[in-house]
Order: sequence, then C-alpha cells, then structure tokens
Amino acid sequence: MRFCIPWFRLADRSKSSVLAEPADRTAFVRHLLSSRFIPCDRERAHQFHLTEGRDASADAERFRHRAWRLLAAAAAALDELEVPFWLSSGTCLGYYRQCDFVPYMGDVDIGVRIASVRDWAGDTRLPSLSQIVEAMAERRLRLVHRFGLPEDSLELSFRSPDNIKLDIFFFYEDGDIMWNGGTQARTGKKFRYDFAAFELCWTEFRELRVRVPCDTERYLISNYGPEWRVPQPVWDWKSSPPNVRENGYWTPEQMDEAVQLLEP
Repeated sequence: MRFCIPWFRLADRSKSSVLAEPADRTAFVRHLLSSRFIPCDRERAHQFHLTEGRDASADAERFRHRAWRLLAAAAAALDELEVPFWLSSGTCLGYYRQCDFVPYMGDVDIGVRIASVRDWAGDTRLPSLSQIVEAMAERRLRLVHRFGLPEDSLELSFRSPDNIKLDIFFFYEDGDIMWNGGTQARTGKKFRYDFAAFELCWTEFRELRVRVPCDTERYLISNYGPEWRVPQPVWDWKSSPPNVRENGYWTPEQMDEAVQLLEP
C-alpha cells in the first residue's frame, strides 16, 4: 500500500537528538490517517484509448490545457484554506477511465463535504464560503452561479479567464449515504444524487496531487451506471444519472438566495 503525506514543518530539536518530529503533531496524524495513495491505472487508460480512440483535435487539446490550469488554481485555493476536495462527476470519470480530462464534458467538477465549511458546521476554525470565493478570485476564478443554501443542495460555479467552468458540489451525510444536490435555475426544481458513503484517497492526476473516492469505481457506477466505460456525449444532468431523484422545489421566499445567477 502506498501513502501520500504533504510537506510538514519539523519541530526544533536539540543538537543531541537524532529523532525529528512534526511541529504540529495533531495535523500530522490527521494527514497520516487519510494518506492512502492510489495511482491512475495507465493500462486501463491505454485499453480505453485503443477501443474508443483519443480526441487529439486542437479544440480537445486546448480544453485539456485550460482545464488543467483551472484545476491547478482551484486546488491551490482550497489547499491554502485546508478544504479537502475530490474529483467528482465527469472529471472523476475522466481520471479513472482514461487518466485525463474528457473534452466533450466541457467543465471541471469537484466535491467538498459541507462539514468542511463554517457556514454549515458553525465552527469558526473552518473557512467560510466567502473565504473560498475570495481565494478563488485571487486566482482569477470568478463566481458566476450560486445554487442552494448551506443546509441544502449548495453548489458554487466559477469561471476561469479561459472561459472554463468549475462546479463545486457540496456533499451532505445522511446515515450511510452521501449526497449532493442540483437546482434547475428556471423553475427552482431541486434534484438529489445519492452515493454510498466513501473515504478519500490521494492520487496524481496530470501531475496534480488531488483526492478521489477510494472506491472510485463504485462512485462512478452510482453516477454513471455499470456502463461507465462507454462514452456518453449526450447527457442530461436532470435525468441521465442513475442516482438522481427529484427533491422538491425552492419556495418563492427562498429563490432569491437559492438561485443566484451572477453571470450568464
């Protein structure tokens, strides 16, 4: 089994000591407990490309480059705030299936536990949503959409200078289920996507150190079904995922806060 632990500062030690210890032992143990590393399966990616081919068009290569820059910027912002995130939806599919971004998806998707955010957890030691937005803005990622509320179906969307969108889906715990929500802006209709509870592992994705669900295939089967290996360029987020279900509507009183379209 392989592990991935970020760089950490060492405590000052006397000249006579031959042992070194972390300056922040609590943080070190926390990182150690979630340090399992799983590599991208290059052989699976090779077999996928043999079967399905690889889009090497100028548009596809341009998207890959821009998506990488977007993900690198978002990772830097969230890592700075110590907000754990993982590759989700189509970005997770691309990682697991072909060790790459999926050009026809057109965006980047990540997940964050809502319990990592002060607005929901109430813990002042945690970063707030406004801090996340500010950290993204410092890296030229501007907030364009905000759907949901901290207690229900929260989703933030950012856009890069290259015009690539980043969706951050916030996940909620419900017993042995973790779920994220979606909102149809026009109607205020809500949707819910259920996943079996999962742990996170580290991986390397196009030379970026990021997290993914440890049982990545189970996660993808929940979202894309057992035929996740087969490309599906036509996809409706409201009906195509096997784990989606309708989840009510935002009330007229909630709409102004729950549906915020800051840019088209």
